[in-house]
Amino acid sequence: MMRNWQESMGSLVHPRVVTMLFFGFSAGLPLLLIFSSLSLWLREAGVERSAVTFFSWAALGYSFKFVWAPLVDRMPLPFLTKGLGRRRSWMIAAQAGIIGAILWMGFTDPASGQYPLTIMAMAAVLLGFSSATQDIVIDAYRIESAPIDLQALMASTYIAGYRIGMLVAGAGSLFLAELMGSTKESYSYQAWQITYCIMAAFMLVGVVTAILVPEPRLKKNQENVYQARDYLGSLFLFAFAAGGFVLTFHLSSEMALGLKGILGLWFDNKPMAGLVVEIFRLCSGIGVAAVVAKLAMATGRVNREMVRDSYFAPVVDFFNRYGGTLAWLILALIGLYRVSDIVLGVISNVFYQDLGFSKSQIASVVKTFGLFMTIAGGFCGGLLSVRYGVMKILFVGALLSSLTNLLFMILAGMGHNLPMLYLVISADNLAGGLASAAFVAFLSSLTNIKFTAIQYAVFSSLMTLIPKGFGGYSGTIVDNLGYSTFFLITALIGLPVLVLVWLSGKYLENKNLR
Repeated sequence: MMRNWQESMGSLVHPRVVTMLFFGFSAGLPLLLIFSSLSLWLREAGVERSAVTFFSWAALGYSFKFVWAPLVDRMPLPFLTKGLGRRRSWMIAAQAGIIGAILWMGFTDPASGQYPLTIMAMAAVLLGFSSATQDIVIDAYRIESAPIDLQALMASTYIAGYRIGMLVAGAGSLFLAELMGSTKESYSYQAWQITYCIMAAFMLVGVVTAILVPEPRLKKNQENVYQARDYLGSLFLFAFAAGGFVLTFHLSSEMALGLKGILGLWFDNKPMAGLVVEIFRLCSGIGVAAVVAKLAMATGRVNREMVRDSYFAPVVDFFNRYGGTLAWLILALIGLYRVSDIVLGVISNVFYQDLGFSKSQIASVVKTFGLFMTIAGGFCGGLLSVRYGVMKILFVGALLSSLTNLLFMILAGMGHNLPMLYLVISADNLAGGLASAAFVAFLSSLTNIKFTAIQYAVFSSLMTLIPKGFGGYSGTIVDNLGYSTFFLITALIGLPVLVLVWLSGKYLENKNLR
């Protein structure tokens, strides 16, 4: 439904739209406490660079959150669900886990030995798992709490809050740690401890919001229908399957190093060898998890009907609603929509450094100024989606994302040129913010309210899977072809997305689903 500009602007102050600003902040805050901020803390503490990079695995929960999304969708929490409802209870439980993990990290000094470093890693894993769980619940809450015509604006305010949370956890935590006396030359554990305690306190924004907002209203047939023992059985199934997956990765780590060396010589391409080995490990881990899950189900402690209802019914529902052709078309669109942005983004910071831009210039232009451009783009995408419809802005976002990559070609030819960098970042981040808002609204429209958490978790995981796989080759392409050709390729691979958006819109229109 198309709205006039007055109605579109008025939607910005809708309570549900404003709420997502605070939930976005709560979701964006933990991410950099696992990545960049933690990495700098560990390096200042004297931890080896190879060990620092292993900590990024703590965020794998974001990529595999669809695995436990059915539990979040179905399983009630003792004491909490009855008083708060299924969404708010899980949200507060996840936020408690985040706060606990941040404090756990804050009260662990990684410089005091190998054992504290292991404890720090365990806390980081808890933080990644809890953060991903919070994302699952917030996405489900957003979709269930407001009609589809508000989803684009809710996505815009969510993106704005998310970016602000990342800024606080990234630049904010680094500023606090340095202000209190911790530098590369003079490490201070107390400075980092206080910093992480302050970050934990910031999470209260999300907790207070979750307490104050109302629970989405659900029909009776959407409420929990299983017994407590059924939920415990599903938890038992998930724990054993996840344990099998993690154990497979742990036991295969040394073998993987040897295989990477052998295949690296065979392929004469180390990145290719690493990708092949890691894909093999991933498939092996999934296979072991499947076998363990089947054995767990054979014990009779798992309700097979509940497993089918939680894991298979959402997939069947999606294909039944859209039909085979349209369903596969939509999945292709989801998997490829952000390919231009993500593939380019993998190597963008290296590109800026190679052009001679300093760290302070990258921080001020790319990170800070770029943040505000992304937020502005998000609000534009939300307003335009409300005014003209999601599919039209989805097409515009895909087109702009490809075209703005051509500006990087011009910058590569000009070299170190600060005004041009501002122009490139302005155009790229505005386009990215606009496309993201429309895309989140599109994904939200695809979910069935009965399976909100699991379906959206699958969509959001698929969204980054293929682009990140391609992104691993970005450095190799640049080494062989140069930056200008690489940026042209990233622009061209975005063009098929335009066809997918157009075809999806036509199919949806013909089925009266748009």
